[in-house]
Amino acid sequence: MSVSEEVEAEIRRLYFAEHWPVGTVASQLTQHADVVRRVLKLDTPRTPVAERLLLVEPYKDFIEQTLKKYPTLRSTRLFDMVKPRGYSGEVRTLRSYVASVRPRPAREAYLRVSTLPGEQAQVDWAHVGKVRVPGGERPLWAFVMVLSWSRAMWGEFVFDMTVHSLRRSLARAAAYFEGNTRQWLFDNPKTVVLERHGDAVRFHPRLLDVSSHYCVSLRLCTVRKPNQKGRVERAIRYVRERFLAGRELRSVAQANIEFLAFINDVANPRPHPTLPDVTVADCLAQEKTRLLRLPDAALPIEEVLPATVDKTAFVRFDTNDYSVPPDCAQSENNTVTVAADDITVRLLKAGVEVARHPRCWGRRQEVEDPAHRDALLAQKHGASEAKGQDRLRAIAPNVDILFTRWVETGRNVGSLTARLTGLMRSYDDETVAAAVTEVIARGTHDPGAVAHICEQLRRKANKPVPLDVALGSHVPDRDVIPHALEGYDGIPKRRV
Repeated sequence: MSVSEEVEAEIRRLYFAEHWPVGTVASQLTQHADVVRRVLKLDTPRTPVAERLLLVEPYKDFIEQTLKKYPTLRSTRLFDMVKPRGYSGEVRTLRSYVASVRPRPAREAYLRVSTLPGEQAQVDWAHVGKVRVPGGERPLWAFVMVLSWSRAMWGEFVFDMTVHSLRRSLARAAAYFEGNTRQWLFDNPKTVVLERHGDAVRFHPRLLDVSSHYCVSLRLCTVRKPNQKGRVERAIRYVRERFLAGRELRSVAQANIEFLAFINDVANPRPHPTLPDVTVADCLAQEKTRLLRLPDAALPIEEVLPATVDKTAFVRFDTNDYSVPPDCAQSENNTVTVAADDITVRLLKAGVEVARHPRCWGRRQEVEDPAHRDALLAQKHGASEAKGQDRLRAIAPNVDILFTRWVETGRNVGSLTARLTGLMRSYDDETVAAAVTEVIARGTHDPGAVAHICEQLRRKANKPVPLDVALGSHVPDRDVIPHALEGYDGIPKRRV
């Protein structure tokens, strides 16, 4: 391919003056790399293949013996082994020879397995990405269970793959299918099997509790044989291609709502892959009659563990701090029991629930009940000023300017803070924040000015008067119903 003299001159300039590599020159000038080499006279005759392979000839026996013992050994490692033995060729020459003599694994014939209705369910997980949470990110996993005969599936998204999460998912799958199969087929994760040597298996004791509760037998695939649970593997691929593709998962709650709708509306109503003229939902209705009946007692799905209450009346669980009443930190025995699932965290003292919080899936977050803080403030009067300042900073971050002006003018910061905090009980947060900002802009610092501006803003917004009138016990609290006054004395009203 010929190019113009201008292009040839630019190629030489970029290569010799700007020191661009050949590939960069070719891509930027939209020319083939061979054209650039020809212009730069960098073409070198390549050694014929047959001549290059002669360099490997003395080492063929060594290479074949090594590959017979280690059939997956890389060509680059073989190059490192033959070079000290006198090999003078290039690694690509050795690579092309190794590719022609490397032993090929024998193709395996698989046994086609068919299951009876209600006999087996296959279980697996799939990593589907990460989700932003307060304080960082968490990996998101999809738990999927497939009934082997009907191909009906159920699944949910979870933040962890612990045995406690597995217990919750198995219980919810059983409730969805309204029964259980006689076998659960798993892979070999540590949440399922603690140790395995051949056919000798030691299952996780918390999983054995679940199988005992539902009267289900646990089964494992052979190590590195995912084809043995091909139905759930294919279901996970179906979920990736049909549900996850092009979908943004913003939270685990939103993901589970959409996933359940997908299962009910798309996955289970689809045609059965092997049985003609029926859907998966039709087969599921038939298979439900063969499932094991659910036990009367529900499976406990809470993770229960002891925890220590620190000096600030908080308990650490899963990197987050949950508040408890202050008397839990003041007692000699400052140990409580944490009972948590993926929705709620309960804290118990001597079997009695002392606190309940929504579970936080963030990292290093503080979950506090306002009643616990108020109880602690009632005991720690000296802390009320600092807490009042924190509340003011939460709604008006620029309030520190007022604190500084009070200190500089020698005023009592504690009493003035209490006055501003009192305004928060009478006016909404937006009104107080706007009043603080306006007072700062005017260059003053008087709390009375803040109260005056709050009242002005209230009137401007036509909001009710923030006044609670305490009536004595002698005053009946009754509603006054207005009515027309014309009929009192029969005297017509005069116009004024």
